[in-house]
Amino acid sequence: MGSIRGRYPKKPLWLLAPPRNILAIDNDSRLVSTMIPILFHLGPLTVYSFGMMMALGFLAADYVIRLECQRRGFDPEYSSSVVITAAVVGIVGSRIYAIMDDLPTYLADPKSMIFSGSGFVFYGGMIGGILGAYMVSRWYRISFAVTMDMCAPALAIGQAIGRMGCQLAGDGDWGLPSTLPWAMSYPKAIVGWNSESVLKLDDHYRLVSGFFPGVRVHPAPIYETLLYLGVFAILWSMRKREHPAGSLIFWYMVLAGAARFIVEFVRINPRVFYGLSEAQLIAFGMVVVGAVALAVSAKRKPTATMTDRSEKSPSSIAAKDAIRA
Repeated sequence: MGSIRGRYPKKPLWLLAPPRNILAIDNDSRLVSTMIPILFHLGPLTVYSFGMMMALGFLAADYVIRLECQRRGFDPEYSSSVVITAAVVGIVGSRIYAIMDDLPTYLADPKSMIFSGSGFVFYGGMIGGILGAYMVSRWYRISFAVTMDMCAPALAIGQAIGRMGCQLAGDGDWGLPSTLPWAMSYPKAIVGWNSESVLKLDDHYRLVSGFFPGVRVHPAPIYETLLYLGVFAILWSMRKREHPAGSLIFWYMVLAGAARFIVEFVRINPRVFYGLSEAQLIAFGMVVVGAVALAVSAKRKPTATMTDRSEKSPSSIAAKDAIRA
């Protein structure tokens, strides 16, 4: 899938073929997600679209943090140190969270703990990523709060891109059955498109099979992509304002937590507390902690930040000596 065969024509391709829709439409005029779960194989190595989008998300995050390092007068290489460390620790944390959350499944197929193309949980990745960023900030002796403020917009854009990986792979992050005009089917999903992966809630908020021929569901990954792009736009517009160190990451917790809380109402995660999923409880906790932290930090003196790289040349500053926590 995803390959182009044959010779290139003499005329431009756009003159010979109609533009391709990102979302295919079947004979019944229903949206079908254009999925490419597996990009290609290199011998025994399988390259998944989810992993590729995850990598693009990390690259986008690195670029965003690098811009902030330049604006604040830090060595731009600090961004790479933060992103690489946070990525490695975050991926490990994400996988560990997924395994612990569904331990019987992974024990039945131990190889899937390492070689599966799905099975990553964002909250586990976020915890691991924060730990990685903390270790790097300690090493470079740069304020952890300032570091997390630079990371806040990067987290949002990384999530937005990562969710498109879920959409391309069909890793089961879609929502409940729906008849809305934009509802989709995922017939080539990497986790399968059947009675075990297409679920609905019964009258007691229990997940039961919702599969039938022609069923469509909420495209939850697209919802989250759009919401996280909005979170990124808000945080990016706030970054130059004077505010106490740590404010941006607290705003991220409020906005991203609210976004996930809303989307969870249509996702197929088990309900564990009064009709709410585990992810919703965590998201609600993020909103509360972020809001309280913002209220407390509002009493502190705002931290002035560089708004023009000419005010302080980043090339003359080693990040290791920039700001002592």
